[in-house]
Amino acid sequence: MAKGRKPARPGKPVRHDEFFGLDLESMSPRAQAVTGLVVGGTVLTGVALVLALHPEFFWLVFVFGWVIFPALGLFARGVAGLAESGRRRPGGGERELLEVLGRRGEITPVEAAMETSLTVREAERLLKELAEGGHLDVRVRGGGLSYSLWGREPLEGG
Repeated sequence: MAKGRKPARPGKPVRHDEFFGLDLESMSPRAQAVTGLVVGGTVLTGVALVLALHPEFFWLVFVFGWVIFPALGLFARGVAGLAESGRRRPGGGERELLEVLGRRGEITPVEAAMETSLTVREAERLLKELAEGGHLDVRVRGGGLSYSLWGREPLEGG
């Protein structure tokens, strides 16, 4: 094993969505954009200082300059996430969910996530809230919960 590297924990899968040890999935789009901007800005400032003060070390730009690409990607990912969250209007997810329920008759949170722009967690939360409010019927199928409009039978074939 290389010196200075932590051994992988047994049972922990290798993640490809990490940026310098940061878990990108748990970061908000704003945090992603700021992190990309700070890392990229630091690298560009370092490049400018090296070229201005010690141009004979220009080769360091090639050694450390590769960091700018993941930083730019992280910044772009954050900005895209911010743009997408700005487009979502309040209540839009609930409307999508109800349209799918009306079409299919019965749905699970995973099926709702596949047919809407919601994540599984968001779909599960919305379905649970609607059921707790008495708007949906909850059924147990094969150990999982499915939700349907009151008095509607599921359509055959999903």
